[in-house]
Amino acid sequence: MSPQYSGIRGVLAWIDAFAQFTGRWIALLTLLMMLLTCVIVVLRYGFSLGSIALQESVGYLHSAVFLLAMASTLQRDGHVRVDIFYRRFSRAKQAWVNALGSLLFLLPVAGFLLFSSWNYVADAWAVREGSSSAGGLPLVYLLKSLIPLTAVLLALQAIGEVLRGLLVLLQEPQASGEGSSHD
Repeated sequence: MSPQYSGIRGVLAWIDAFAQFTGRWIALLTLLMMLLTCVIVVLRYGFSLGSIALQESVGYLHSAVFLLAMASTLQRDGHVRVDIFYRRFSRAKQAWVNALGSLLFLLPVAGFLLFSSWNYVADAWAVREGSSSAGGLPLVYLLKSLIPLTAVLLALQAIGEVLRGLLVLLQEPQASGEGSSHD
């Protein structure tokens, strides 16, 4: 284990740990979403009661799970990949693909998402945008705030992917990072 790469390994370990931490919290949101869905069904069909706020909360949680889980999913290599050629590549070629893909595609997309969503979210905050449905949640502005947060999380994970690829290309044995499923 070469000490000259300890800084890179340290940053990568922090990014991986952060992605794993957020992934665990997002998993709890999924559990909460399932429980709320069950409550809604029991209230509606068991007691003929309905709540728009409860129904919207499931939608909010669904949005939060999908938006916030993107970076964690990437860290676990769980994203969709058309790997007709990739799976046959050597580890070094895979590292090149991952690092260049993150630099040339993911980071620019994350930057564009952050830039293009900024005014959209700021406008929602300015008026404290709420639901258009009577009895709905008054928190649309918070939901919209997840868009730039997603961009930041994706950019952070993209940096992690570049660092991971760099370590592989430098033939560093700890390139997969502790706790990461990238091998």
